[in-house]
Amino acid sequence: MRIGRRFRAGTSLSLRMSDRKTVILFDGVCNLCSNSVQFVLKRDHTNSFQFGSLQGDYGQTMLKKYNLPANEFNSFMLIEDDRLYTKSSGALRMLKKLGSGWQLLYGFIIVPKFIRDAVYDFIAKNRYKWFGKKEACWLPKPEWKERFLE
Repeated sequence: MRIGRRFRAGTSLSLRMSDRKTVILFDGVCNLCSNSVQFVLKRDHTNSFQFGSLQGDYGQTMLKKYNLPANEFNSFMLIEDDRLYTKSSGALRMLKKLGSGWQLLYGFIIVPKFIRDAVYDFIAKNRYKWFGKKEACWLPKPEWKERFLE
């Protein structure tokens, strides 16, 4: 399967990260993941988040940086202050930072990680079956393009 590129080649990754925003890495062909990114974009009124697909150059660079397999895309990843949060921890930290009442869901952080991640893994394992997938990465609206790292 060929993964489509949606952004201009030659974008400087280090320049784009210089503002130290929190980065969400997602599976660019997963409908659930793409819809989750759109959910965040519509509610992130302070523009706190930047985004990158795990299949793209930035995502692949981060997978390598954090010694993760470059061909497995079954985890939500959040990079905040150069620290990587994955699975349920990443999703809950994102909700905490999103605000507007969504931070209340961060209370689920008290549930032991092995339980939270077991639920997360079950959904991740079935996400293509339940929500489908695209042949190429999702394209953001023009007004959102500057929020993407590739």
